[in-house]
Amino acid sequence: MLELGGQKTTSDLVIDTTDATFVQDVIEASKEVPVIVDFWAPWCGPCKTLGPALEAAVTKAGGAVKMVKVNVDENQGYAGQLRVQSIPTVYAFFQGQPVDGFQGAIPPSQIEEFVSKLASLGGAEGLEAALEEAENMLAEGNATDAAEVFGAIIGEEAENAAAFGGLARCYVAMGDLDQAEAVLNGVPVSISKAAPIEAAFAQIALARQAEKAGPVDDLRAAVAADPDNMQLRMDLAQALHAAGQVAEAVDELLEIFRLDREWNDGAAKAQMFQIFDALKPNDPIVLNGRRRLSSMIFA
Repeated sequence: MLELGGQKTTSDLVIDTTDATFVQDVIEASKEVPVIVDFWAPWCGPCKTLGPALEAAVTKAGGAVKMVKVNVDENQGYAGQLRVQSIPTVYAFFQGQPVDGFQGAIPPSQIEEFVSKLASLGGAEGLEAALEEAENMLAEGNATDAAEVFGAIIGEEAENAAAFGGLARCYVAMGDLDQAEAVLNGVPVSISKAAPIEAAFAQIALARQAEKAGPVDDLRAAVAADPDNMQLRMDLAQALHAAGQVAEAVDELLEIFRLDREWNDGAAKAQMFQIFDALKPNDPIVLNGRRRLSSMIFA
């Protein structure tokens, strides 16, 4: 099971459903990852203990399993079809079919075991779902929780390059570049040259440059006053990237390359490739930048 230390309460990993949306939220969703269905009611005492414990375990699984809650007072259709006679009753679905279940409250250790067994059913699909969830967390600015999910995936699959790269990028986002480097330096040799690892190394290098970058406006003015100064242009490119103006940084590097492609042992081209490595291969900035660079090289 993906064991995480934190809890994520605002997530689509745990949702409420109704008889009208049961097929979509449970049957169809279980074709991607296992889905736990918790039949409960507001007046049920044991439900108030079991429900939160299940939610915590599901959230810790980081996307390897999901949970759907059904209030039987308001939705009796599927509860009747599944012969729910007392609550809490829990069913687990995978590939559109019920595969496990239990009635009544159970100890925390059994809850963990139940969720772990379901997470293992998803196998690689569960890990892919967890990776996607972690990437979404990171994109939304929740680097701490994303790091926990990436770390849990590594615990499940020790040679998962995407998880190692993602974990390092989380530390970059948190401003802990030393820890990001430590993560990458600890990857198994078998994946040390994998694309996600190289991308994370590139992000770290760019982040270290950003720590030393000067004010963009001052550097623009300096370049305008001395346009043949390639070092000033390089400083401006790095400052632009640090300010999040990635396309503009690539533009400046292309201009350096156009003016003097051999300057500083081809530093402009090397810096461009570092930026490209830190982005996704299909990013428009990468595609456009590579096309323009190629046109200069082969002109």
